[in-house]
Amino acid sequence: MIASIRGTVAEIGLDRCVVETGGVGVLVHATPAALAGLRRGAEGMLHTELVVREDSLTLYGFDSVDARQLFLTVQTVSGVGPRLALAIVATLEPEDLVRALGAGDVKALTRVPGVGKRTAERMVLELKDKVGPVTAGRPEGSPVGAARTSAATEVADALEGLGFSAAEAEKTATSVLAAEPELDPAQALRLALKSLGKR
Repeated sequence: MIASIRGTVAEIGLDRCVVETGGVGVLVHATPAALAGLRRGAEGMLHTELVVREDSLTLYGFDSVDARQLFLTVQTVSGVGPRLALAIVATLEPEDLVRALGAGDVKALTRVPGVGKRTAERMVLELKDKVGPVTAGRPEGSPVGAARTSAATEVADALEGLGFSAAEAEKTATSVLAAEPELDPAQALRLALKSLGKR
């Protein structure tokens, strides 16, 4: 995966930019927030995700790791592909998206072009538990919770790679980070493996 790109910004469009790095101009589809931080002719950096299809390789860019993680998370919902996921992350700031999902705010989600009521309801149903509950008027995902969600996903993916079931991996990763949110992914993985080893 291409996790980030840094280089001279050659072009900036409404929803994309070209970053020159190593003598190659790389086209990156990006959110308005990411593009707002770039200047033509100056060095720029984006957090990225490469989406591979049979007939294309498309690089998507974000201004934060949290935005990139939410881009991946919303795609786990049936019917939400990369383009719609980019529109979702472009329309709603990470904390607003996490708040809407956690609170079941379908109206906020349907503000995104291409997201109808059914898709919004499905997103809430499938993602509410993944992004964490809303507490004291502030979503658990903003800003610490979003990093925690990212760390939990990273740990769960690592556990799945080690042969644990998806459900078991997700439950254990979430449990470990809920108990000790200050852990980095490597520490959380070690603790999760200890926890699973006791079963």
